[in-house]
Amino acid sequence: MVGGQRNGTEEKIMKVMHVAMAVLATGLLLAGSAFADTYVSGYTTSYGTYVAPHYRSDANGTKSDNWSTRGNVNPYTGKAGTKSAW
Repeated sequence: MVGGQRNGTEEKIMKVMHVAMAVLATGLLLAGSAFADTYVSGYTTSYGTYVAPHYRSDANGTKSDNWSTRGNVNPYTGKAGTKSAW
């Protein structure tokens, strides 16, 4: 940069850097929400059955992206889903 002005190459580099930072920020935001898992502590049911600690997908009002739904795989156990989404 000479005298506070940028040449064409410096302008292009700055534009590419801004686009790259925007893409990275968007990717981080999406990744954070797409893989939101909830840890469930172990507990005993009212019938006396102990349920071991585990992870579950966050509740979002749809069955199609639950790990137990047919076509999906639980990333912690590798078990394929068997339940219908409907």
